[in-house]
Amino acid sequence: MRKESKIFIAGHKGLVGSALLRALQAQGFVNLITKTHAELNLCDQKAVAEFFEKTKPEYVFLAAAKVGGIEANNTFRADFIYENLQIQNNVIHQAYKNKVKKLLFLGSTCIYPKNAPQPISEESLLSSELEYTNEPYAIAKIAGLKLCESYNLQYGTNFLSVMPTNLYGINDNFDLKSSHVLPALLRKIYLAKLLDEGKNELVLNNLKIKSIDEARAYLANFGVSEKSVEIWGSGKPRREFLYVDDMAEACIFIMQNIDFKDLSNKNSKEIKNTHLNIGAGKDISIKELAELIQNIIGFKGKLIFNTLKPDGTMRKLSDVSKLKNLGWGATTKLEQGIKNIYEWYKLAHGGGRLI
Repeated sequence: MRKESKIFIAGHKGLVGSALLRALQAQGFVNLITKTHAELNLCDQKAVAEFFEKTKPEYVFLAAAKVGGIEANNTFRADFIYENLQIQNNVIHQAYKNKVKKLLFLGSTCIYPKNAPQPISEESLLSSELEYTNEPYAIAKIAGLKLCESYNLQYGTNFLSVMPTNLYGINDNFDLKSSHVLPALLRKIYLAKLLDEGKNELVLNNLKIKSIDEARAYLANFGVSEKSVEIWGSGKPRREFLYVDDMAEACIFIMQNIDFKDLSNKNSKEIKNTHLNIGAGKDISIKELAELIQNIIGFKGKLIFNTLKPDGTMRKLSDVSKLKNLGWGATTKLEQGIKNIYEWYKLAHGGGRLI
């Protein structure tokens, strides 16, 4: 990619897309194309075709997707598979028709079987059954990966796929009902600290609630008080977390330095698993994570682990050796990344999607 190359970032308002936009701007790329959902519905085949025909982007980062937590994935199963398939099919096909030089499709490590050997390598794809709760989303992402791979094999395109681990960072989702574990813990512990310090106005501003009694009652539903924060499960499960700005740097590195030919063995009868995992390569227990966040925020209360609630998968760590051997590795330590988003969150009065 040249600094003046025409680059389309699909999904630039999301966690990953916004990080990509920041990173590309910081590196001096000046011809960046972005469209809000109101401006371009990526599920609309005709609209996407017209956009590509008119705009003719040279490079595409496909970070747009319908995403959500476990409950949303399990409840709106049809929406998750349909909308993600539509987005992917439309963008990838139009990228081929309009001769896009290179496309990067962003998936998720949820594509891997629920009982995949740890750490999870790219070779684990389709080796056994998926986790049921987010199976439709995972199948859509697998389809996107295979679409890129198949277009490369049949049409000679240069469409790559990456599968990031759990991401966190600026513009994350801090919704108490639907956020992932790291932003959820950060917001809960922050609010508990505010309650303990009697900073009621900040609590009310954060929650967009008018009375402190109502706020306390609302937070009690999520196990948050001035004395303690409740956390589901034993705290023993281990998870991997990657700072989203590192993820963005990895994506740009891949677009600049890696091609499909570097990921496929032409001598093999079956060319598959050409995607790349992107992760930190290290994991941490939920208990250790909660204590780290507690120390960074300075909450003096207790962390209570509710062992009556499920733990989920005990370990989920991605094997990042393939990308590391190609020249990229994560640089932001977890503690520093959490400090960064905590400072951003406070300045943004809660930041992201609040409740």
